[in-house]
Order: sequence, then structure tokens, then C-alpha cells
Amino acid sequence: MLILVSSMPPLFQTLADLVRINSVNPAYEGGKGERGVATWVRCFFEARGIEVWEDEVFPGRPNVLARLPGRDPSRRIILEAHMDTVSVKGMTIPPFEPLVEGGRMYGRGSCDTKAGLAAMMHALAALKEEGLTPPCEVVLAAVVDEEFSYRGVVKLCEGIRADAAIVAEPTELRAVIATKGVLRCRIATTGKAAHSSKPHLGVNAITQMARVVLALEEHHERMATDSHSLVGCGTCNVGVISGGVQVNFVPDRCEIEIDRRLLPGERAEDAILHYQRLLSELGTVYPFLRVQLEEPALLVDEALDTPADAAVAQVAASVLGELGLNAELCGVPFGCDASKLSRAGVPSLVFGPGSIDRAHGAVEYVELDQVEQALEFHRRFLLGFP
Repeated sequence: MLILVSSMPPLFQTLADLVRINSVNPAYEGGKGERGVATWVRCFFEARGIEVWEDEVFPGRPNVLARLPGRDPSRRIILEAHMDTVSVKGMTIPPFEPLVEGGRMYGRGSCDTKAGLAAMMHALAALKEEGLTPPCEVVLAAVVDEEFSYRGVVKLCEGIRADAAIVAEPTELRAVIATKGVLRCRIATTGKAAHSSKPHLGVNAITQMARVVLALEEHHERMATDSHSLVGCGTCNVGVISGGVQVNFVPDRCEIEIDRRLLPGERAEDAILHYQRLLSELGTVYPFLRVQLEEPALLVDEALDTPADAAVAQVAASVLGELGLNAELCGVPFGCDASKLSRAGVPSLVFGPGSIDRAHGAVEYVELDQVEQALEFHRRFLLGFP
């Protein structure tokens, strides 16, 4: 039986308060946006005498930034976490009631990624309360829109200067230096409408798309032969298909949307050219096929590939070793804000409590002992980064 959160340590109370706030991205059904969480985060730092301000990204949807001075003001560490969540559609537990059972907290965003945000917030608060000045200035950035189009971190990266960044995502307390990138695009087939009683007078765009989907599937199976040591092979998923007007029409248009995960070192432009060649070759096999890869792409985000000898990675591994946790640097198949920070010149890694397998799920939760360990990791990292 699930138990309502009560009389918990401040860290867990913060997480519970964040989970209670609907911060579903407005791009998704029922999304109220990040305004409620942004206000809560700002008030948290104001109450502790930590400098904090807002930077508007969209109307009513600001990034929130808090700053802790360091001994060397010319050096800076960024702790970054997103405030938005995905939709609650399909959840089988109450999404905004932070409930605890068996050392886990349940609710939308508990794992992805309000637990990571809470740990970062309390790490700054702990240093302030203990009167400890870290070697470098620390800026915590709670950003918007990670779950849709990354506009929060893009705004953060404007004119950014930092020596290291840690981005909160559920990594089960592993230090992640490599992630896959993503290319999302739409492919359309064009046919000719006709009455369904005389289909020979038309050209069925859905039938044409079936040939495209089968060709893509065959191509994607061959991608398994090209693998990266930390993140594995590239993948692609046909996630959306739409076509036709009504059942007694021969459909004159069909569209699919694909999600292609890119390996470190793989350019989105090259992947697009490859798909264009594939569709062109398919057109020579089926002369009546009219197919087009539509541009611009729906989303492009290239992979994260931080060198293992970068200071951010080495200090993270050292701290994990001190805590008795797995210190081996690793990679993950998903993408996040870290790649944008890296492209802006900030050596970055991904770290946080919880498992990506719980993110976006019908039952989302995070292990509370991992949230505690994440707080201590951040505290030690901030004190130990040279």
C-alpha cells in the first residue's frame, strides 16, 4: 500500500513538493508548464540567502539560476536540471501525489528529473549552511522545455562560460560521458485520390508507405554492425504514421515520423543524406513511388562525447569511488541537455538518481537512498573540482 509523504527529511520534502506541482510541458496534453516549479525553486534559494534570478525563455516560462560564489571567480561549474515533465497520460498511479513505499517516491517527474534537481538544490544549500566556499563559482540552472525542444538549455548556452557542467538525468548514479544524439524527421508519400470502388484509378499512398517502412526496417537492422564502445549501435524507430481521409477513398498522402538515434561522431547531415539516397534507390525499384524526406528536420541534436580524461569526468569518477559507488565512466542510449552545453564549449557529463527505465512510465518512481547519495556526490564534487 502506498503511504502519503509526511515528516520526511528536508531533501525528500523538497522532492515531494516539486512532484506535487504539475509541470508537464505545454506541448503535451494537460501541460501547465514550469511556472509553478520555477517559483518554488526561486523561493527555496531566496529563503536561504542564495543569489537567484529568472531568465525568461517563453512568456511565463523562465529558467531559474542560482549562484554560489567560489574562491576563484574566474572559474565556474554549472549544475543543470530541467523542470518540465512529459505527459501524465496513461499513468496508473496518481501523477501529482508524492507517495512513498519501500524506500521509493512515486509520481510524475520523481525520477525524470525532479530528484536530480532536488539533490542539486540541497547541495548548494548545504555548502551555504556549512559556510564552505567551493574552489569555483557554482551556478545552478533549472531550465524549461527539455522534454520537447530544448529551448531552455539553448537560452542558457547564449554567451555561456564554464569549466564543467553536470546535467541531471536518471543514470542510477553513474557518471555518463557519452550519449546518443537524435534526428527526428518526417517522410511523406504522395499518391492519387480515387473512389475506393475503383482503386485502379488512384495511387494508394499508404501502400507506397508500406514499402518505405519495410525498406527502413531492413536498413535499420544493418545498423547493428556499427557500434560505439559506450553507447552501442545507432537505432531508428518509426513512431508515428498517418494517412487517408476516410475508408472509401484511395488515400493520396501518407506520412511517417522517424526517431533516429545518432552515435558520437555521427553527423545529422550525413544521416539525412543517407536516408535521401535510400529513398531515391527505392524509387528506382518502384517507379510509381513518390516519396520525400521533408526538411527541415523536426529535431536535431548530436551526441555527447566528453573525453574520459576531462577534469569533469576524472573528478566525478574520484568522488564516486570515495562513496563506494561504481566509478567506471559510461554511456547511455538517450540524449539530454548535456550535448548542447558540450557544443557550447563546456565539458559536460550526465549524472543523477533513478533509472531511465522508470522515466515517462505508467508508474514512475525514484529510489530515495539514491537521491541522498546524489546530494553527497554533488557536495563533494563542488568542493573537489580544481
